[in-house]
Amino acid sequence: MSETKASASRRSRAANQKRRTILSAALPLFSQFGLHGTSLERVAESADVSKTNLLYYFPSKEALYIALLEDLLEVWLAPLKAFSAQQDAITAIEHYILLKLTVSRDHPQASKLFCLEMLQGAPLLTHTLNTALKQLVDEKSAIIQGWIDAGQLAPIDPLHLLFTLWATTQHYADFGVQVAAISGKNLDDPVFFQQTFDNVKRIIIRGITC
Repeated sequence: MSETKASASRRSRAANQKRRTILSAALPLFSQFGLHGTSLERVAESADVSKTNLLYYFPSKEALYIALLEDLLEVWLAPLKAFSAQQDAITAIEHYILLKLTVSRDHPQASKLFCLEMLQGAPLLTHTLNTALKQLVDEKSAIIQGWIDAGQLAPIDPLHLLFTLWATTQHYADFGVQVAAISGKNLDDPVFFQQTFDNVKRIIIRGITC
């Protein structure tokens, strides 16, 4: 690699790292205080960059917020993208429950921020919901319908199955304080995580089997 290309590669890696640092600093602030309750100055301070430097990577607070939401949506939707028509239905859904609970355990702030945006009417994410998300859900709903038509699942509405899976698994992130207050535990506890998975899986699978 030439010196010019090597320098360009280093600059690109540094820029990507700086961008990730800013997004990581913004997540806990936006998830706690929302878009309007978070200032760019506070994000810059948390990321240990100047506001001018922050604005070089994200030209406005809204641009930063949208970039963060879109990154989080990728994390949130990764388990659903793994659905394949070649999979056994029950095995695939059990694995999906496990992956979604893992996301709730490992990325609770991401789930809370997404929930907050939905509660506010998704003013900055409406286009993504109506296009990329809807397209993905339509595609995966067709796979679920194929499992139903093949007799692997009970005759249920694929959309309502997905809504139920989302609501059940994300509850442990979005309402983690309530879960901990009542049970004295959270998903970071390996025993409680396994109990949660076993029970959610049992409830869901028994409801969708023929």
